Amino acid sequence: MGSFYFKKDRATWRGRPDGRQPDELRPVEIRLHYLRYAEGSVLVEAGNNRIICAASVEDRVPPFLRNSGQGWITAEYSMRPRATTTRSLRESIRGQVGGRTHEIQRLVGRALRSVVDLERLGERTIMIDCDVIQADGGTRTWSITGAFIALVEALWNCVDRGILSSGGIVKDYLGAISVGVVGGQELLDLAFEEDSAAQVDMNVVMTGSGDLVEVQGTAEGDPFSRETLNRLLDLAQKGVGEIIVLEKKLLKRGLP
Repeated sequence: MGSFYFKKDRATWRGRPDGRQPDELRPVEIRLHYLRYAEGSVLVEAGNNRIICAASVEDRVPPFLRNSGQGWITAEYSMRPRATTTRSLRESIRGQVGGRTHEIQRLVGRALRSVVDLERLGERTIMIDCDVIQADGGTRTWSITGAFIALVEALWNCVDRGILSSGGIVKDYLGAISVGVVGGQELLDLAFEEDSAAQVDMNVVMTGSGDLVEVQGTAEGDPFSRETLNRLLDLAQKGVGEIIVLEKKLLKRGLP
């Protein structure tokens, strides 16, 4: 099994800690219908990540959409107190949502809305709750993938109950993955040990057609080249393509 060593705050590549190839996803298992009461729910297990995503359908919309005939999709994201190696304080105790949490919530909502015809929802809101119960890097990207599957399940639930008509509600599949450069090596689906040592860290959200929804990329040290960016996007496209193959196997009814 590979390892990293650290010198002058920079990681040097000596293989991945879990033995994966540079372009290999972590082992992934997604369990459908994980929660009894939610219209759609999944448990995502990606490496050592454990994320519960639940979709709830509400017959109301935010004030800015009232009487518009259009629906809305939004998300909440939370890291449970013992999701990491040390206990974190619940944000409800702090009295406010942290900046990182707020950023991820908005990212998940934007990503889902990009592939949904909101007018087909009518004046309804679909709320997605993403709760990380164990974290090991890439929680925002795996939350997007889990949220998309939970959303599709919730929409099929609405179709089955006669609330919505199927066909064209969801325009395309959606997936997200992290990529980065660690010790000079371009890697797919970074675990925490890799993410914390990355010289470049990037999150990519893409559709099943290969179109980009969002790219969040940062140089943690020296700037990186356009050529590196292009290679990282190609690597992300490979990973998202594999995720969408998995989604299609799980979502046997296709898209509503």
